[in-house]
Amino acid sequence: MKLAIIGTGNMGGAIARGLIAAGAWDAGNLICTAKTDASIARLQASLPGVQATKNNRQAASKADIILLAVKPWLMSEVIEEIRPALDFDRQLIVSVAAGISLREMELLLAAPGKPVLFRAMPNTAVAVRDGVTFICQQNATEEQMTVVEGLFAALGYTVVTDEQYLAAGTALASCGIAFAMRYIRAALEGGVELGFRPEEAARIVEHTVHGAASLLLQSGMHPEVAIDQVTTAGGITIKGLNAMERSGFTAAVIDGLKASL
Repeated sequence: MKLAIIGTGNMGGAIARGLIAAGAWDAGNLICTAKTDASIARLQASLPGVQATKNNRQAASKADIILLAVKPWLMSEVIEEIRPALDFDRQLIVSVAAGISLREMELLLAAPGKPVLFRAMPNTAVAVRDGVTFICQQNATEEQMTVVEGLFAALGYTVVTDEQYLAAGTALASCGIAFAMRYIRAALEGGVELGFRPEEAARIVEHTVHGAASLLLQSGMHPEVAIDQVTTAGGITIKGLNAMERSGFTAAVIDGLKASL
């Protein structure tokens, strides 16, 4: 089975690297497109064995799964380019472009009948096979859904959902990567103020956040239960937590998520 990634930029490249690193896709069956010779050269250097081309239509014609990873404002132009090469009876079309609905995709494709379409919203951690991807579909069979879900499952955790929840999922998981990074940066700066060298503070905070997430994933505990395990009456942890709450920590996180919708 051949996969064409149309627009192998940040997200498309992350997906390609993750699939190959996971052993989920053979490089020879992966076709990646980019707009410039320089981008093609970078793809060939970073993803040995993949087919790299500037010809979107040619790439689409060879694929069983077409993953559209272009910017939303370029989607109409790219679909117009590849439409003559599409075979809706044979190919699965997956969009990772934010804000373009399945209905809008169908209208852009001008496909006869009921085309099989998917929207997938992955976060950038798919590059290290620890991402979160939300998936919805239109007209897909259970077998086709399994194929697309399996593709992203090789890159981390998947959530099959209704299209109406994609925006919320994007805020929680995709924007959430940046929100988590902002906490890490803040804690790093705090660590430096406490006396650690920047590089040492960075490693300490990164491993602490990784350990916290692993603890929850492996134990199934609610975060509040895990917090209770490290707080004691009159202790330093509860003092620190209360100071953060007085500064609006929880409210700021919730407000940030809502603002991202």
